Amino acid sequence: MNVQAHLHRAAGSLTTLSNGRQAWSADIDRTLGGGDLAPDPHELLDGALAACTLLTLELYIRRKQLAVTHLSVQIEHVETKGEDGTPLYQLQRKLTVEGGLSDVERQRLLEIAGRCPIHRILEGEVRIATEWSS
Repeated sequence: MNVQAHLHRAAGSLTTLSNGRQAWSADIDRTLGGGDLAPDPHELLDGALAACTLLTLELYIRRKQLAVTHLSVQIEHVETKGEDGTPLYQLQRKLTVEGGLSDVERQRLLEIAGRCPIHRILEGEVRIATEWSS
């Protein structure tokens, strides 16, 4: 997958992102000199986990034909630094599921939430290689 980002300097810090099929935006908060016209990068990261969690759960719910009438997730994050000064990004995910589910089914949904691809990536090791494009 390839995502490209383009900064619109005339619009301050508004950035357009595209995967070639869809487009979305990002910006930075006014307190940092941005226009606050779109989610900031941290909100996009948190949103990726929220969306992936819901979509993963929805696929499971459909396959198992569970009696779910409402499904939502809330992500909160806290940024701190470890003792060595490395950034520590703590994510708190809160699920809301309504419907006639047993305790066993609810527990299974918690397990499935932990299997969403973005969750697994964020808990794993991520490496970033940066180079100039030609």
